[in-house]
Amino acid sequence: MKRPLIGLTLRYDPRDGSGYLSSEYAAALEAAGGAPVHLALLPEEEYVEAVVERVAGLLLPGSASDVDPRLYGREPHPELGEVHEVRDRVERLVIAAAERRRLPLLAICYGMQAWNVFRGGTLIQDIAAEYGTAIAHRQRAPRGERTHWVDLLEGSRVALLAGARRLWVNSHHHQAVEVVGEGLRATAWAEDGIIEAIEAEDEDWFAVGVQWHPEVRWAEDEFSRALFRRFVQECRAR
Repeated sequence: MKRPLIGLTLRYDPRDGSGYLSSEYAAALEAAGGAPVHLALLPEEEYVEAVVERVAGLLLPGSASDVDPRLYGREPHPELGEVHEVRDRVERLVIAAAERRRLPLLAICYGMQAWNVFRGGTLIQDIAAEYGTAIAHRQRAPRGERTHWVDLLEGSRVALLAGARRLWVNSHHHQAVEVVGEGLRATAWAEDGIIEAIEAEDEDWFAVGVQWHPEVRWAEDEFSRALFRRFVQECRAR
């Protein structure tokens, strides 16, 4: 079957202005039957529209940077990490273009947070400082090692893909969704109440965000493979 083109945004390296991304995202998409395409970090609407017009779906990956809190009306917290304006601007242009076309959307970690902010939601800028919890959301274990449970909303897309109400996940974030954006709903929570997944309320549009990193574990984890397979299927259906 023909592989659908799937766009991926890039991380930003402020040392030389380059864009980069772990090969794990592309590998997971390719293994699921997709054809991944990297979008350049060019915050130009004409360029973004031209590229998004040609893809069948969009994956928003994680990042070493944080979403700028000014985008949701907050002053920077002392524990806020690096903020890269170009990354935020590109992400918002890409999300807007994808949403207008109702493209299938998979948002991971920073990508989920950026999508939530685009929808008018807010973030916890630093979990340890603002929330306080015994769960290490920024784990010290290797990236692929799973370290805490998440509870899934019955009937949600993530619960149906998991075939269960709980998942054991990896965790590499210090920020989290606080207020869920318009048209979205929370569908997974850590045991401390931190939101771990969001989805579009529109049941006819496949748009899912997860706070953990399924791209790291797709080769050995059934849920991760199921998530990428379903995403690629939705892209192919377009």
